[in-house]
Amino acid sequence: MNKVLGAAAASALLVACVNSTSTEVAEDETEAVIAEVEEVVEEVAEIVETSAPDLCLDAGPQTPRDISSVVGLNTVTFPKAPPSSSMNLCNIHTHTNAEHKGPGFSVFVDATDNGGYACNETADLTEAELKPSEGAYKGVVPGQTIEVHWVHTTCDAMPGEGLGACVPEGCTDPLLRVEAQTFLVVNDEAALDFTEMAAVIEEKGGFYQAGMIPSDTGVPVTFPGSTTGPSYTQAVCSPAQVTWNVRPMCAKLDINSLHAWAEGNVFNETKSHGVRQLVTAPELLSPIQ
Repeated sequence: MNKVLGAAAASALLVACVNSTSTEVAEDETEAVIAEVEEVVEEVAEIVETSAPDLCLDAGPQTPRDISSVVGLNTVTFPKAPPSSSMNLCNIHTHTNAEHKGPGFSVFVDATDNGGYACNETADLTEAELKPSEGAYKGVVPGQTIEVHWVHTTCDAMPGEGLGACVPEGCTDPLLRVEAQTFLVVNDEAALDFTEMAAVIEEKGGFYQAGMIPSDTGVPVTFPGSTTGPSYTQAVCSPAQVTWNVRPMCAKLDINSLHAWAEGNVFNETKSHGVRQLVTAPELLSPIQ
């Protein structure tokens, strides 16, 4: 903003100088120039103030973000959640499209609640992979991208419906972690099977765990952030504190396995959710170490 105001002032002075003679500027002309500069500065300041979006600067770091950028100016810190293997899986859900932006999913869709980012390979899908497939899971079709969130908690919790399952009554100050993977949805039974990945393994090592989370889609990017979803913006921030672990590349997922999962799962998930638009203000992002 200072650069804008400075440029405006310099412009006004330049105009005044051009209009003056080479002789010493009279006192009344100097006063006129100062008044003109002040007027321009006030006008520019008003424009900047009315056009700049309000940021919820009293909040902690927000999500989603571009995981290729380490830039962040938010200084709010909280304890890092332990590895997911030492936590209870409490919820699984999907978003259409990817909420995060990453090396493997950088194609911007649009700025609506159904926007976000698509996998880079979307345009290369075959006609067979794009063949429509009706079923129980709504909100996504072959050719679209989804981002899956495996939510974990330090609470003594059982997997269940919604994020409320992650913070049951009586559990105070839980640590939360989200394991995130982006998928390109295709009609191909040879692609990954979501029923295997979303299966709940009871009491594995003393904790509820997911059947399988991909381990061959790049080194996950870990950072502190918040919950997501279309109800939040850069002006309306999530108060939740979440450790994120986001994988950088896409994998293909069979649409038919999503339909099979939706026919009965402990999370009562039958539809892919909308997205929160990318958080870009450095003031709302944590620095990635």
